[in-house]
Amino acid sequence: MHCIEVGAEGIARGTSSAALRAAVLLTIVAAAGCGNRGDQAPGETSGATGHAGSPPVVAAAAMPPASVPGPRADARRPLPPPASRRNWTEVRQQAAERLVAANPDITYMGRVPDQLLAIPVLEVELNGDGSVRRIEVLREPRQAKDTTKIAVDAIRRAAPFGDVSRLPRPWKFVETFLFDDDRKFKPRTLDR
Repeated sequence: MHCIEVGAEGIARGTSSAALRAAVLLTIVAAAGCGNRGDQAPGETSGATGHAGSPPVVAAAAMPPASVPGPRADARRPLPPPASRRNWTEVRQQAAERLVAANPDITYMGRVPDQLLAIPVLEVELNGDGSVRRIEVLREPRQAKDTTKIAVDAIRRAAPFGDVSRLPRPWKFVETFLFDDDRKFKPRTLDR
């Protein structure tokens, strides 16, 4: 398939919003076929995920703001406020449950596969109110390094994790992310 590059200058002024959405959709579909360009080695893809067969990333800045599609943004409901917990075991359990609730499209709850794609381990330091103060990578996988960023972003979406000001310091917990081949994760805390 030949690649077609369309810039913002290729869209005429006064174009209707339906025609504009159709043009953006066609651009995305055309870009999806640009995985193996002539200036790349065979088998090398231009996607940001770095694995073969992945669709290239389309920058949202190139699209008009009204037509930027979100990943089921309207299907996501805000998480209920977290409860205060009595000990760090309860904090970790609640955090793992919030990770799954806040990231339904990139988590799985079934049996963990025998072979995992990646296992990043993160230490989450909290403020007294349960908001994230800092995230430290304790273990970065050798392959599929992008899973570390996926895990960090998932933690930020799931925060806050409840008032921890009455718990002993340091206000930290560790979570291990079990990624399958589809780059979906299961918090290890929930795999017991």
